[in-house]
Amino acid sequence: MTRGDDLLARLGDRLAGLRGRITPNAEMDKITWFRAGGAADALFQPADEEDLIAFLKAVPADVPLTIVGVGSNLLVREGGIPGFVIRLSAKGFGAVESISPTRIRAGAAASDKRVAAFAYDAGIGGFHFYHGIPGAIGGALRMNAGANGVETRERVVEVRALDRQGEVHTLSNADMGYAYRHSSAAADLIFVSAVFEGFAEDKETIKIAMDAVQHHRETVQPIREKTGGSTFKNPEGTSAWKVIDQAGCRGLMIGGAQVSPMHCNFLINTGNATGYDLEYLGETVRARVLENSGIRLHWEIKRIGRFKPGHEVDEFLGRLL
Repeated sequence: MTRGDDLLARLGDRLAGLRGRITPNAEMDKITWFRAGGAADALFQPADEEDLIAFLKAVPADVPLTIVGVGSNLLVREGGIPGFVIRLSAKGFGAVESISPTRIRAGAAASDKRVAAFAYDAGIGGFHFYHGIPGAIGGALRMNAGANGVETRERVVEVRALDRQGEVHTLSNADMGYAYRHSSAAADLIFVSAVFEGFAEDKETIKIAMDAVQHHRETVQPIREKTGGSTFKNPEGTSAWKVIDQAGCRGLMIGGAQVSPMHCNFLINTGNATGYDLEYLGETVRARVLENSGIRLHWEIKRIGRFKPGHEVDEFLGRLL
C-alpha cells in the first residue's frame, strides 16, 4: 500500500460525512506553477468552512497538515509531503464582497488579481498592486505579499482563521505581526477570509495604476515560464536580482532549472526540472552571492516536503560561514 492509502485506512470512519474531496497520493506537480515535485500522501479540498472545521476536528494531532494555495510561490521536494495537504477551493472560499464603501471581505482562495478587479469595479483604491501578484489571498496574508510599493499589511483590517482543532479566531492587523514578506501569526492557523480597507478613488486613476502594474510584469518578469515568482527576499538597501546578477548567476543552469536570463530573481523550469534541480540551483545562487558580496539571501519561495533519498539539498550558506 502507498503512504496515502495507509493514511486513509488508518483514519477510516473518522473522515465519514465530509463533503469535500479527498485524493490519496495527490501529484503536486499538477498544482505548483513550477510543475515539479513529489506527491502528497493525501489532498483534502473542503467544500466550505463548516466542512473544513469538521475535518480538523476529525484528524488526529499527529497527522501533519500543510496548507497550500494556488501553488504560485511553492517548491515541493521530490519525496512528497507527509500527511494531508489542504487546498481551499475558489467555490468554497473564493467569495469577494463589499461590506462598506471602502471595505472588502475576501475569501482566502480568491485570487489577488480578482480582488484588484473587484476593488476597481467598486471604486476602491489601494488594491492595484494585487493585479500583478499571481497568488491567492491566503498566501498574501501569510507572507505579507506586496508589489509596486504597497504591501498587504497596509490594507488588512482583520483576518478570520481556524486553528488545528477547528476553533475560529479573529486576528487584528496587529495580531498578524507583519514585517517584510512575513507574518508572525501562528503557523498552524488556516486563514479562511479577511477584511481589507481601501479608500475612495476615481476608477480611471485605479485603471491607470493597474495598467502600470501589468506593463511592469510583462516587460521585466518571465510570466510565461514555469516559475515560482520572486525566489529570494530583497536584502536591505538593494534588490535580490542585482546581487544575483553581480555574482554572475544570470542564466545559470542545473539540470532543467535555470536562473531566468530576463529577471535574475526568478528560477524557471525549462521543461524537465525536478524539485531537487530547483532547490539545488537556489542554494548555489545563495552561496555565490554570499561569496561575492557578503549578502545572505533568504528564500521567499516556500519549500515543503521530504527530500528524495540521495537528492538531499544542503544549505550552501553553511559551507561558507
